[in-house]
Amino acid sequence: GINAEYMGQQPMANALQPLPPTPQQLTSKMLSNADPQKQKQLIGERVFPLIQQREPKLAGKITGMLLEMDNTELLHLLENGQALNDKINEALAVLREHNMAVGVSAE
Repeated sequence: GINAEYMGQQPMANALQPLPPTPQQLTSKMLSNADPQKQKQLIGERVFPLIQQREPKLAGKITGMLLEMDNTELLHLLENGQALNDKINEALAVLREHNMAVGVSAE
């Protein structure tokens, strides 16, 4: 019973559940079946954790900014980490400028 021993060492929960936080791969087909509001939600649920790894404090804001983009572009970002990084940098730059502008006008 090698198998039995091996199973004994592994927590059963692992075998039963798919790994949580990674939702299934988002495809154009899945999106085309969803209404626009739902599409944004599906994309947001996948973009947010990626952004959160990099910018935990601003993840919500950045996700909101990126979700204003076209869905096809957003799908590209999900598949291309470098493109997503570039967009996060753009969003950060915009937020920084915005904060400075707010800081100046607040005086």
